[in-house]
Amino acid sequence: MLLRLAYLGVTNAFAVLRLLPMSNRDKNVEILALRHQITVLERQLGKEKVRFDAGDRAFLAALLHQLPRDVLRRVRLLVRPDTVLRWHRDLLARRHAAGSRPKRPGRPRTMRSVRALVLRLARENPSWG
Repeated sequence: MLLRLAYLGVTNAFAVLRLLPMSNRDKNVEILALRHQITVLERQLGKEKVRFDAGDRAFLAALLHQLPRDVLRRVRLLVRPDTVLRWHRDLLARRHAAGSRPKRPGRPRTMRSVRALVLRLARENPSWG
């Protein structure tokens, strides 16, 4: 997932570089064309839901979370703006949870002296079970 996120970041950085020499009129035309394509896709999907994978969710959440809610509601998206904000909250929660997770999961190892004592008692007392 991290590799996919890095790939999306690099490809979108190149997309931004492509937009720099464009005029505002050209950018607006491209935005309108993209919005129209989204409308066509929504119409073809009907009632089916669009599925985003984890990398797509992370990219959209990182890109859109800084927009104010009223602007985010005006942006043409395949998901509700609240969904994008939830994806961002989940992304941050996973990031912080990963840092606080123990390095070695599971029960800590038993000390050698305790293990040796248990094995000795088991050998000396075979009737204990």
